[in-house]
Amino acid sequence: MDSAIPYWRLSGFYFFYFASLGGFLPFWSLFLENISFSSVEIGELSALMVATKVIAPNIWGWLADYTGKSLRVVRLTSFFGMLIFAGFLFKSGYEAFAWITIGFSFFWNAALPQFEAATLFHLRDEPHRYSQIRLWGSMGFIFSVLAIGKLLDLYQIEILPAVILLLLILIWLVALLIPEVRIIHHDLDAVGIFEILRKPEVIAFFVVYMLLQIAHGPYYVFFSIYLKNYHYSSSITGFLWALGVFAEVVLFVFMRRLINRFTLRKILLVSIVLSIVRWLLIAWGVQSWTLLLLAQVLHAATFGASHVVAIHLVHRYFNSRHQGKGQALYSSMSFGLGGMLGGLLSGYLWIPLGAEIVYSLAAGCCVIAFVVAVIWVGKEKSVNLA
Repeated sequence: MDSAIPYWRLSGFYFFYFASLGGFLPFWSLFLENISFSSVEIGELSALMVATKVIAPNIWGWLADYTGKSLRVVRLTSFFGMLIFAGFLFKSGYEAFAWITIGFSFFWNAALPQFEAATLFHLRDEPHRYSQIRLWGSMGFIFSVLAIGKLLDLYQIEILPAVILLLLILIWLVALLIPEVRIIHHDLDAVGIFEILRKPEVIAFFVVYMLLQIAHGPYYVFFSIYLKNYHYSSSITGFLWALGVFAEVVLFVFMRRLINRFTLRKILLVSIVLSIVRWLLIAWGVQSWTLLLLAQVLHAATFGASHVVAIHLVHRYFNSRHQGKGQALYSSMSFGLGGMLGGLLSGYLWIPLGAEIVYSLAAGCCVIAFVVAVIWVGKEKSVNLA
């Protein structure tokens, strides 16, 4: 790797950030269920965790663009996120958990969008190398879910907050080691943020990614509980989560070739179609080991490919003056608003409608996303990186 690019330090942040996510996504709902929260309360707490993405990334994104120091924002938000999360070790009850969740996620959710912007600034004219760095985040997730899954087979799930706190500390420590990149804006970047946001393709982009994250809601919140109801162990649950992300790693290895061969539009449309297939497989094939394996392999498309396309489209739509705000808006509209709605709706509908219908509705969201994407997204010129 080019010595001018701090490859391993950038990769290390992704590794530990997504390792902490590997503690949350498969196991946090199980932890909340274990301490007697209802499905509605679990859905609400999960929604609160992502709801701050609607506001927080935009506040921190504006600050990062104004100062030109994205890494300083990453270090600050990582530190306070770690500090507030420690409250889970000492508090109990729904109200306390709700306030800690809001405080922690306000900072934690702000770190990644600014780190994405900082990574692309470090890569300068080589944005195609993004997937080579981002794949270490997937490796961290795989390591985390396998290790924590095995740990929870041996010990009580009450140890989960302490394990996640350790990973949050490591995120902050790695962030301290990464050099800042000061961005000098030029007159060519004078186009305003609202002028960018008024473009039909940009509006459609945010709608598509919001719908895709609404569809992920029942997966992120209830997939582990769903598997538990069908008597899958914590180790098997961890393996299935890890398999999905391992497929994502394989895709990242070949992503540069795909981007050079196909337009971003084509990659996105195929990813959405495979998302429809995946949620239907999970809805109606949970008792089939083969279908579950296939559904998890499709994570490479439903999240991996679609996310890389999003990062490149944001980099293209938003000039250097607005990169921090662009990445923040992508995070807030998709993972924030979309994730919040997906978590809330799945929590409220899980018992009345049943898992099969909820996952089928997720597939329906992807159908709408596909129609919007076909009409508006990626039709502008130069939408590949070849």
